Amino acid sequence: MKKNIIIVAIVLLLPLIAFGILSNSNSISAKTNTQVAQTENIALGKPQVLKFTSTMCLDCQTMNKLFKEVFPKYNDKIVLTEISVQDGSSFTNEQIKKYNITLVPTMIFLDSNNKQIRRVEGAIEKEVLENYLKELK
Repeated sequence: MKKNIIIVAIVLLLPLIAFGILSNSNSISAKTNTQVAQTENIALGKPQVLKFTSTMCLDCQTMNKLFKEVFPKYNDKIVLTEISVQDGSSFTNEQIKKYNITLVPTMIFLDSNNKQIRRVEGAIEKEVLENYLKELK
């Protein structure tokens, strides 16, 4: 009887422990990558796109595919900072408050002086995204 209880406890607790470890490491790497991109942008004076996204959002997944297709052409000219609103880090929360993010996906287009020149909420078409990226200076 005690053996069965121990087996059931292990079966129930092991996935929870694994989830905790994996989600913590993903959160740390996402926060680090975001902060590094932000720091690089300030140092290099490049235009930037802040892309606020969520893993549970279908429009966000559509935009992620679109960015993977379109953005490589602009990779050396524009810094792309992807911010997962589910991250929960202090950096993410600051950015959400700073840019008043209430909907995902939201893309904030900043010029080389970090001045916001465009805000887009929701999914957009490929051609529109390309035009917005071409306008960034």
